[in-house]
Formats: sequence, C-alpha cells, structure tokens
Amino acid sequence: MKKKFSGRGQAWSKALPWGGRDRRFKSSRPDKKTIRIGLFGLGTVGTGVVKILTAQKNEIEKKAGARLEIKRICVRSLSKKRDLRISRGVLTRNPDDLLRDPAIDIVVEVIGGIHPAKEIILKAFAAGKQVVTANKALLAENGQVLFEKARSTSKNLGFEASVCGGIPIIKAVKEGLASDRVTEILGIVNGTCNYILSLMSEGSAGFADALKDAQKKGYAEKDPRLDVEGIDSAHKLAILARLAFGAEVPFRSIPVQGIRSLKAIDIEYAKELGYTIKLLAIGKVMKNGLELRVHPTLLPAGHPLAGVRGVYNAVMVHGERAGDLLFYGKGAGMFPTANAVVSDLIDLSRAILHADEHGAYFGIQVPKKIRILPLGDAVSKYYLRFQVKDRPGVLGHIANTLGKHKISILSVHQKESHDMHSVPVVILTYEASERDLKKALKEIDSTSDAREKTTVIRVEKS
Repeated sequence: MKKKFSGRGQAWSKALPWGGRDRRFKSSRPDKKTIRIGLFGLGTVGTGVVKILTAQKNEIEKKAGARLEIKRICVRSLSKKRDLRISRGVLTRNPDDLLRDPAIDIVVEVIGGIHPAKEIILKAFAAGKQVVTANKALLAENGQVLFEKARSTSKNLGFEASVCGGIPIIKAVKEGLASDRVTEILGIVNGTCNYILSLMSEGSAGFADALKDAQKKGYAEKDPRLDVEGIDSAHKLAILARLAFGAEVPFRSIPVQGIRSLKAIDIEYAKELGYTIKLLAIGKVMKNGLELRVHPTLLPAGHPLAGVRGVYNAVMVHGERAGDLLFYGKGAGMFPTANAVVSDLIDLSRAILHADEHGAYFGIQVPKKIRILPLGDAVSKYYLRFQVKDRPGVLGHIANTLGKHKISILSVHQKESHDMHSVPVVILTYEASERDLKKALKEIDSTSDAREKTTVIRVEKS
C-alpha cells in the first residue's frame, strides 16, 4: 500500500533548518505589480534614467513584468534648474528619505566617487533593498566589501553601467561566458582618451589641443586626470578582471600609464610603420599568475581594435571555447549609460517578482587570490625612440647594449632630424621582458650620446 502524505507539509518542515514551511520557493511579494525606485543623483546619468523610464514606460513594464516608478530622488540642491518635470515631493536632500522608506525596493546610485556612495549602498543593503550602481571607482576600490554585503543580506548588486556605458560587457562576461574560461581581455575602455588619440592620429592636433577640443565638446572633464592618466581605464579593468578571471584584484596592483606624455611624432612614426596607438586595458592569464596593465599600445593597422575611433569603446574577450569576441559601442554619455542602469532595473524587478525562479540574479562568485604579476615580468614587443647625437658609432652602441640585455632588434629606422645636434632613431624589438628592457634603457640613457629619455611604447601582436 502506498504511503500517503498529508497536504500540510509536516514532513518537509522537519527537514528545513528554520522549521515551518519552505519559504525558499515562495515569492516574498507575489502580488506586487509596482517596483518603487529611490534614485541618488540627478546629473547626466540620473537624468537619462528618469527620461528613459518616462518615455518608454509601457515597453519597460512589459519587459519587467511590473511598473517601474521613481518614488524619491536625493539631490544636493532642490533649487537647481533641471531639464525634467519632477512631481512635488519627489526631490529631497535627505538620504534617509530613501533608505528608510520601506516602500522603496531598489536604490540606484549614480552620484559617483567613493564617499558617500559607499555608505549609501551599504545602508541600502542593510535596509533590505536591491542596488544598482554605475560607480566604477567604488567597485574597483571597494567592490569586495560591497559584494560581501550583498551576499550577507541576500540582495543583488547590478553594475552594468560601470564599464563601457552602453556596451553590455558585464552581462556578456558574467552570464554569456559563464561556462567558458576567459584567458584574455583587451579593451579600449575610455572614450575621452580614444577621442584625443583619434585627433592626434589624424594630424589635426597635438595632445594639448586635442584635450581642449574634447573638453569643449563635453567628452572630457574640466579636470581630466582620471581619464588621461589611465586611472579610469584601470578601474574598469579591475572590475572586468574580477568577473572574467574570478580574481581578487587590488586596484593599486595594476600598473598604469596614461597618454599625457605621448607626442605627435611617435603617433606619426607608428603610422608609417603600419601601427596605430591606443590606450589599452590588458588582462591575461599567464602560467604563473595574472597580467594586468593599462598603457598606450601600438596595434597593427589590421587589428580589430585599431579602427575604433572617436569616443567609442571596444573590448575583445578571448574564451577557450568561444574564441575571440568583440564588443563595440558608445562608452559614455547620458543615454548609453542610463540605458545600462535601466537594464539592471528590469532584471532586478524580475528577480523581485519571481524570486522563486531567478534567485540571486546578480550573484557574484567569491574571488580567488591569484598572483598579480609585477610589470617587470611582462613580455612584449617594443617601439623605442632614441634621441641621440648624430655621430658614428651611436647606433652600434645602442644595438650592443640591447643585445647584452637579451633584447633582439626587429627593425631600425633612422629618421630625418630638424635638430642640428641630434637625430631620432626608432627601433622595433622582438619580444623581451620589461625588466630586461629597463636595465638596457637605464644604461643607454645614462650615456652622453642620449639627448633625452628614451620613449617606450609596448606593441601588441595581432
């Protein structure tokens, strides 16, 4: 005779660690049809989020399965003129009006910076709210704290907008390549630098003039240091490396070199040799650790990233099974970035409404401690420009010194000089270690023949 089970679930309840009915398979708010949002920041991105949610209200409701309503917006100034019609009572200067409101389901942070953004997100998790952020600096430098808090409170953190604006690179790496092993990332992830380098490569401007043009058009900040010094790119690389390689990446461990010192003469020489110069964020899985670096790089003219111009971004990802993948699009701006925020809002709304089906929609794996290799261990080809005395024997001394330090020469190009006292000599090398190259250049630059410090640009193979 078959054993009958009572419909009250007593047998199951005894097996559950908390006793009682199995709440894991029941949506906490099954009748909920409106998802209420608290927005921190109403600058460029925040304004874009409001405009998208307003203009595409019906389409978003169909995709999310619920109405998305902005209940409160926390701003610095209530009197500032805005390109939006905001209902009375929505704006506030008090963060607690959002964080302590039990009706708000999702907190969106688009104010940027480390503080008070970090405290806002931690308090939001503690208050039982889901979170969406576009804050790359915060995630790169304090991501581990935020992810651990999200995990301990069983909440989710959406951060698609933190890297490359409108390009869905976070979702592609975290979800689309979840079953693959990513071994390499090459990315043009800063539109400001790419715009400046594009102008310089066209011969229409030097660095200073190209930067002024970028600022005039709104592509560069008044203080452009985060962009042109490579820090913004390093922030994004830290986030991508955590997702792609499952690594715990201390942000300060990433070697960074910006584009401020690049000269038009090197861009022109590179073009003559069949290369273009881009600021690249590079991540590679090596036998003895993880190689991460940000610096200007010579790319062969036929490389998929070489043709990325203007304010556009592009990221190449190599998976062991998927092979090479290229993601391309606008990396910044009101609507590309705001669109990524809204995409996270839609996904989190689905997770709230159907928790029994989706679970931890934005769950992030606990990172492994992987050795981050010092820059000296990196192996690359190099573009070297020496500015030396125009006299016999100088080139031979350079070649001998490079050879002594295990650096083989691929080609030599002596350029015409407009300086009566010195000439430029351009050398392309075969692959060599960064450590050996530094030793060789220290010796060469210390001689009386050297008129200035050698210019070094790494070369990425096709």
